[in-house]
Amino acid sequence: MAPLFQTIKSFNDVQISPEGVDTVDFLEATEGVVTMFDLFGSKIFGFIQSDIRGNIGGVRTRYQTYQDSSRTLEELVKSEGIHGDHRHGTACMVRLVRGLALIHHALKRMQEHPSDELHVCFKSAYDVVLKQHHAWVVRSVVTVAIRAVPHRRDFYHVISCGEPSDKFDPELNKWLQALEVIVGRMKDFLETGGYGKI
Repeated sequence: MAPLFQTIKSFNDVQISPEGVDTVDFLEATEGVVTMFDLFGSKIFGFIQSDIRGNIGGVRTRYQTYQDSSRTLEELVKSEGIHGDHRHGTACMVRLVRGLALIHHALKRMQEHPSDELHVCFKSAYDVVLKQHHAWVVRSVVTVAIRAVPHRRDFYHVISCGEPSDKFDPELNKWLQALEVIVGRMKDFLETGGYGKI
């Protein structure tokens, strides 16, 4: 079986033009994130998958309804609300970027700190990216869920599909670098424009 990053659209392949991040490319690459967590065949990552799926749906609905003014993520956000319509697509975009920022932080830490267990990486990511957006009850539930994530070696083996680290790590690092560019760009755009805080 080919490694995950050879079978799904990579964030490295998402087109970025002066007008912004290509909406269709972005949605395809983000669906790849859900596929990554699907590989575990359990509900351990359900809180991440559910959030990402719902927000992909909201952004996709906006895109499909207004394709001409939604070719890039930036155009989609700018055009929403012009005619008094509800900013559902924008709200989904904000939450989606937060979710991707969480995943980026966790997997980057996993790569940079080889001795850290995965629950430590995801707890760090949660504390930095999402904790401030959640009420105490949600924080408690998420903290318990994070403790149940797979061991680092099992997670790594599943997402690499058994490829040796010298072949897989460079691909994962490229994926993470591209994701970092997109998350950073969208964070700046959304926060500077007053559309939402990541």
